[in-house]
Amino acid sequence: MEQKMKLIVILGPTASGKSDLAVEIARRVSGEVISADSRQVYRGLDIGTGKITKKEMNGVPHHLLDVANPKRTMSVVQYESLATCAIKDIFKRGKVPIICGGTGLYIDAVLTTASFPEVPPNIALRRKLEKLSVDKLFKQLQKLDPVRAKTIDARNPRRLVRAIEIAGKLGSVPVRPPILERYNALYIGLTLPQEKLSERIHVRLLARMRRGMVAEAKRLHAQGLSWKRMESLGLEYRFLAQFLQNKISKGEMIELLNIAIRQYAKRQMVWFKRNKNIKWVSPKETREILDIINKFLN
Repeated sequence: MEQKMKLIVILGPTASGKSDLAVEIARRVSGEVISADSRQVYRGLDIGTGKITKKEMNGVPHHLLDVANPKRTMSVVQYESLATCAIKDIFKRGKVPIICGGTGLYIDAVLTTASFPEVPPNIALRRKLEKLSVDKLFKQLQKLDPVRAKTIDARNPRRLVRAIEIAGKLGSVPVRPPILERYNALYIGLTLPQEKLSERIHVRLLARMRRGMVAEAKRLHAQGLSWKRMESLGLEYRFLAQFLQNKISKGEMIELLNIAIRQYAKRQMVWFKRNKNIKWVSPKETREILDIINKFLN
């Protein structure tokens, strides 16, 4: 039997310290990082997504950042194709691929044989659904695909419409083939007490505001990114767009964002908890993490 190639996965909720840990590991094991973040693939979405800077990369090559135009949606199928090419290239050069991110759907698409078929847009259905409130859309999705409803952003109409579109097209599949791992992957999950994570989320949000997150959103809009498309990108950009259209105040934006990001972190954990292969550790346990990785690689 052909031996599966080894790679490392660093995952966990937002603000748990994944990027810093991935860089630390990469420097120790001659690795390269592949981002698994559904919004960091887009060019120009830097401060709002918490995209790692060149300085923070500390010389470690990073892949799958800034590979798509934010005006157009990148599908999970497109991401999987690009990430698989990056993995093969890193292996070929004798380096260790390190998948790092919080988008569970992307991680599963790359590392397993889970099927993510391309469902073409149904324009007639979309026009019908776009007239419904987010509450009605969410209830409809719960009926069609209760599993997806547990991990989706329930306030994002674009994602709700797309999920309903997919569920309606594919229907319920009574027998699914077993999902197999494509690689010999070591899953490291970062976990923090809820209060500590909430504090980190708040501190990081204020830091992003100071770095110019509002100015970034203004610049994106000036470059042709519509308010509707910006809102569909979710989280920071949804509320930045609402603030810049004078729909909410600055204080309301920060308050709503804090709540939305905490809810997002909970949805991330719901997704990750399905994977029983994840070794959960505290971000502070660097030595223990490195010991686990060294044993895995050697």
